[in-house]
Amino acid sequence: MTVEGRRTGRDESEEERADRMWGELIQEVRVAQTGVQILFGFLLTVVFTPRYDQLAHAEQIIYIVTVLLGASATGALIGPVSLHRLVAGRRVKPQAVRLASRLTFIGLLLLLATMASALLLVLRVATHNAFVPWLVGAVVVWYLVCWYALPLWSRGRHTSS
Repeated sequence: MTVEGRRTGRDESEEERADRMWGELIQEVRVAQTGVQILFGFLLTVVFTPRYDQLAHAEQIIYIVTVLLGASATGALIGPVSLHRLVAGRRVKPQAVRLASRLTFIGLLLLLATMASALLLVLRVATHNAFVPWLVGAVVVWYLVCWYALPLWSRGRHTSS
């Protein structure tokens, strides 16, 4: 398809498009998986440190919530790999790509929540300052700008559909 002599879009079948999109998705997931797995691994060790018993009850609750969020994010971000393994060769790649994309989006939201919760815990323990929620809120806004607002702005500005 061309507009004024310029090519618009790719000349690929639905299966070829699904193959390309799958490869791109897996590369994106690889980055997020690494981050969430490292963060989750560190979180799992905290409860085994002597300092954990000295945490206030509120900090222990924040820690438990953070671990659960990290576990959930890990599950969602590893989900596309399991999905691919279980449906490989079943001729459902376009549908698998859509489902894996949704899992990845959910995983990124859970990763955002995990990072915010971990930051809240660390800053509360490190500073004991009432300003901590505002700092965490500012970081969350930054994540939202970087991860969602800028990509959505770019999509709206540079695409027609």
